[in-house]
Amino acid sequence: MPTHQLDHADLRRMAETGRINGTHIVGQPGGWAIQVNINHDEHVLTAQRSGNTRLFKKLETLVSYLHELGIDHFQVDSSTYDPLQMSTYQRPDRASALKRAHQAAAYDAWFIEQVEASLNDPTPAMDDEQIEKEFAARRLALKGKTR
Repeated sequence: MPTHQLDHADLRRMAETGRINGTHIVGQPGGWAIQVNINHDEHVLTAQRSGNTRLFKKLETLVSYLHELGIDHFQVDSSTYDPLQMSTYQRPDRASALKRAHQAAAYDAWFIEQVEASLNDPTPAMDDEQIEKEFAARRLALKGKTR
């Protein structure tokens, strides 16, 4: 397995400059990975955010991706390909990320609603001294009730 990693931007740059000596598509549990040979070193394409090996679920999608980069010759290694794992594989990070995104959006909506309600509140504003006097009177009244 290659130890060098590159992301989409690096792969695009290497393809545009013609530095790729060979491209291999390797079947793995969960999808197909891309390995490229650059200066006799094997590099694997990684996802930009997670840094994990970038996997394509469908071989057709991967071929289209490579064609967009100008790579039209490659070798396919399907020795570790398991079609049963392909049908059950799911990206575990997506479900939790989407849940967090929905929670954040709901909180943002709630927060904006609270700010707008506060700004639209018709209650007259009071200065600090007046409020301090009112609460001092309330504290005295409460102390009198507890004795």
